[in-house]
Amino acid sequence: MNKAIAMVETSTVTTGFLAADLIIKTAAVKIIFAKTVCPGKYLILFSGDISAVKASHDAACKAYGSKVADSFVLGNPHESIFDAMLGVPGTEGLKALGIIETYSASSAVKAADIAAKTAIVSLVELRLAVGMCGKSYLLFTGDVAAVEAATEHVKKEIQESAMLLDCAVIASPSKELAESIF
Repeated sequence: MNKAIAMVETSTVTTGFLAADLIIKTAAVKIIFAKTVCPGKYLILFSGDISAVKASHDAACKAYGSKVADSFVLGNPHESIFDAMLGVPGTEGLKALGIIETYSASSAVKAADIAAKTAIVSLVELRLAVGMCGKSYLLFTGDVAAVEAATEHVKKEIQESAMLLDCAVIASPSKELAESIF
């Protein structure tokens, strides 16, 4: 795995293509994915060494700042983020369930990294903007105290950016809910 990942989320598809091209041309980074999402936004997730990732991220944000909806740079991202984005369950069953809903894909990935690094929790799903009018959500599980601690820490960190929409903890999710997730 590379040492860093970043995401630039643009408010238009055209700007997304321009930003992706600039990101690649600025430094030695690898595009993990670049795609359109609802409602006509564009997500670019890329990786590489921290200095290259930061240079590409900063160049795109500077060039297209007015059309950058959200972005981040994460050094040493938690490895479970990638499985959660792909919909690979982080656990075979649910204990307590944490739910974080955000206004952007970038803030949801940041929330996943914060939650996974705050407490002993397993990321279950990280849904990025598709079919949700640009909103995103994160599901994670673990012991009640761990899920509550992770939720509170995410809430404090993401609220500052005004991208947190809602969050909740279900201490003991029903069997039917658990089956519907997996």
